[in-house]
Amino acid sequence: MNFKKNFTFSIAIDGGAASGKSTGSKIISKTFNFKLLTSGELYRYVAYRIIKDKKKISNKNYLKKITKNITLKKLKNKKLYDPKISSYVSTIAKIKFIRNLLKGFQKDFSKNKKFIIEGRDIASKILPNADLKLFFKCSSKEKAKRRFKDFKKQNKKTTLKEVEKALKRRDYMDKNRKESPLLFVKGAVLVDTTKINIKQMEAKLKKIVIKAIKNKYGNL
Repeated sequence: MNFKKNFTFSIAIDGGAASGKSTGSKIISKTFNFKLLTSGELYRYVAYRIIKDKKKISNKNYLKKITKNITLKKLKNKKLYDPKISSYVSTIAKIKFIRNLLKGFQKDFSKNKKFIIEGRDIASKILPNADLKLFFKCSSKEKAKRRFKDFKKQNKKTTLKEVEKALKRRDYMDKNRKESPLLFVKGAVLVDTTKINIKQMEAKLKKIVIKAIKNKYGNL
């Protein structure tokens, strides 16, 4: 799809862990050539630095310093997905001071003309006026199967039951945390990935995005 020079479009994507939102975000980004920010990587980066530098989560000066110097390149570090980091992220995400620090990076990213920000509070807090809001959901059992395949490569002792339990706990924490909980906002398009494969997801998302663009600009 060809866009005019003055074309601007923003997409906010939310959803629980392993709901398919990251995969969906990448599909849309690649298909329409939109810049993509996965907000979860920001929190992973903070968790990674705190553990690596052996700092206290209460050290505000340290937190200000490391969040001020975040770059997209730093967010591509594979170490951010270490199991220790993953288990610590939910603790980081609950802290209002850290959320406010990272909000600045997300707001700066939203100055792009065509972009997607994906996470858990994007439509409600970061991009309340996004041109398109998507909310991904998936059944607990299907989510566990997907995440189990990834975790099994890192730890062969991991069981499917353990993974499902951890995901349910993470979703509960995300929905019930005091600061920026995971919400389905009014006007969002629900994308249920429980019974669809990647190709079906790609076709579904393409239709949704094209429809939203046409609603804003008409036929380009």
